[in-house]
Amino acid sequence: MKDTLTLENPILINGKEVSELTYDAKEITALQFSEACARSAALDKTKTFAFKMRENDYALHLYLGFMAIIAVNPDIDVSDLERMKGQDINRTANIGLLFTLGRLGGALQEKNSDALSENTADTSTPA
Repeated sequence: MKDTLTLENPILINGKEVSELTYDAKEITALQFSEACARSAALDKTKTFAFKMRENDYALHLYLGFMAIIAVNPDIDVSDLERMKGQDINRTANIGLLFTLGRLGGALQEKNSDALSENTADTSTPA
């Protein structure tokens, strides 16, 4: 299902100013996922060990958001989308974050459950 990202700061794509981009993260291919991972890794120029996971790799989220746009707009290139600025970057990264968390088609919110949680045994030793 295509959604629309409305840009606060329009960007030039193929010589035209664009303020709305359609996207569908469910259409991201394995090749696009791999490209997003590679582009994210290429940005990491640190010499220190940093433990990265998909869930906290913000560059990966951004590039996955780009891939969700490209998946339904193959005439758009990553270099076009890299001209985004301001909050448009955060909104695009949120698309990738939802993809990473497996929460496509929904907002970032916890599942509510009507079931009662079970009690766990207290394994602490009294002082």
